[in-house]
Amino acid sequence: MQTMSSRERMMIALRNGQPDRVPVAPDISNMIPARLTGRPFWDIYYHEDPPLWRAYLDAIDYFDMDGWFTYGDLGYQAPVTIPEEQQIISQGPERWTVRTTYHTPAGDLTLLTVYPRRDPPTVTEKLVKNFPADWPKLRYLLAAPVSYDPTLFQEQKKALGERGIMCVGAGTPGFHVYHGYFHGNVEAATYAYYDYPDLFAEMVELDSRRCVRAAEMAIDAGADSILTGGSGSITLQSPAIWRKISLPTLKRVTRLCKEAGVISGVHSCGKERYLVQVCAEETDLDYVNPLEIPPMGDCTLAECKRLYGRRLALMGNLHTTEVMLYGSPQDVRRESLQAILDAGQGGGFVLSTGDQCGRDTPDENIRAMVQAAKEWGQYPLDMAGLQAEIERLARQA
Repeated sequence: MQTMSSRERMMIALRNGQPDRVPVAPDISNMIPARLTGRPFWDIYYHEDPPLWRAYLDAIDYFDMDGWFTYGDLGYQAPVTIPEEQQIISQGPERWTVRTTYHTPAGDLTLLTVYPRRDPPTVTEKLVKNFPADWPKLRYLLAAPVSYDPTLFQEQKKALGERGIMCVGAGTPGFHVYHGYFHGNVEAATYAYYDYPDLFAEMVELDSRRCVRAAEMAIDAGADSILTGGSGSITLQSPAIWRKISLPTLKRVTRLCKEAGVISGVHSCGKERYLVQVCAEETDLDYVNPLEIPPMGDCTLAECKRLYGRRLALMGNLHTTEVMLYGSPQDVRRESLQAILDAGQGGGFVLSTGDQCGRDTPDENIRAMVQAAKEWGQYPLDMAGLQAEIERLARQA
């Protein structure tokens, strides 16, 4: 019989302990909650009606799953208030285009964002067009916060309750972030890294201070967990560059969390195997997510559990397209049981997906994943029974 709340279950598992059962928290942090509202996506992402975090809470209840709440918002206050102006420059039945202008003391920075009716927004014109000219402006946006306003965070925490773990983001410097600043994406960030090394190093240092200060404030506010890293940490930059410009901040943040007794996690979709090894050996990290399998990533649960399971909790890793989007509920059930068999023994495991289930992932597939964990994830695990059920499902495929 289940005796723990979702919050308790997630926190124990992500501290590499053994809860009452394997938690199940598929990554549905964006598209699926937005779809479930039945509204155009610009209502959620532009008007915040409802805000995405509230749509996610509704999705937790809809699927009866354990919550991995990654929207903790502390309302960080910058040392200099930068006025922000938004203007809708086109508005059609299928997409809107919005110009955002940041009026910094050193001049304006602008970006264009497209808001499709049925997809999350995409930035089509980014802030930095000329790095040397735009850096004096961008530095205002990267300044470390001097205070925070916990009003929204407390509202979120109350609304979440015991339905899941409350995470606040505190990222790391790196190309996985900077491709979002540079018009021209990762290629433009790469040129800036090599053409203007002193300016780039200054940006990394300022950004690192911002990330660390954000983590300190999140700890002070009472976050359950600090989520660091970032999507594509290894995929969008070489392991050598990640080690040089991202790892030092990750070490500082995870050490702060350890000293405060707060859970630290890394999210890094794509290739992650090298990151997992380094985090296990050189940081104070508690858990890694989403451990994507080839070809999306380079991780397998069984290997990660065998090599690093004593040191790190694992969260992952069903394939979001082949299994979750295009597979049958039976396929999802089989792969869920295999993941529990590979990584669930002894605890320290959250059954989840690779990065971000697609918008059209069938509801019945997500429910099959949740049900598999509830039926077969009770501790102590019935390893022989799991293996027999997997073989039975494989014969029916």
